[in-house]
Amino acid sequence: MTLFQLLMLGASAFFAYKIYEHIQTLKDPDGLQEESAQEGNERYMSVNHLIEDADAAMQKGDLQKALAIYSEANIKAPKDAETLFKMGYVLAEQNRDDEALEYYKEAVELAPENTYIHQAMASLYRKMGEFASARNHLNSSLQLDAKNPITYYNYGNLLVDMKHPQEAKMMYQKALELDSDFKEAKEELTKLEQGESA
Repeated sequence: MTLFQLLMLGASAFFAYKIYEHIQTLKDPDGLQEESAQEGNERYMSVNHLIEDADAAMQKGDLQKALAIYSEANIKAPKDAETLFKMGYVLAEQNRDDEALEYYKEAVELAPENTYIHQAMASLYRKMGEFASARNHLNSSLQLDAKNPITYYNYGNLLVDMKHPQEAKMMYQKALELDSDFKEAKEELTKLEQGESA
């Protein structure tokens, strides 16, 4: 499983859990017409179907199609953090970084407790050379979940870019403590150790 797949799987699981939580707290207000409840359910199913189609297009590498479908889902159900996050991700994959950042910012406002959005924002800020902002989002991600090896791996990558190899090694080591089979973390740690001995 690639890092992208792990990130998207984690994000989807998070959003699915939040929807489940929300549904459990819903109560029918007095006088709610059955027809309007059915319309709401149909709209939810329609948007859910669109998200699944867009995810499938993204897995196939058809980013334009994925973005078009996510955009349609966003029109039908605006202010949905999952849709905004995925739109941001597709835009980032297309190197449309400023647009991607706008969608990520909207998503994180709606779901500030989502570590995957913080990680995605950190990766984008790192790519843009805005290391302080990247570090802030990785710190937020760690505050929310200190046991996610991907966050430590991403933090290590950032620290390498910032020319802090000793701190980066510690982050890769922490990622490996949490997931001893984390191939990419092993490779990056080995590179740093070989650089020291050269």
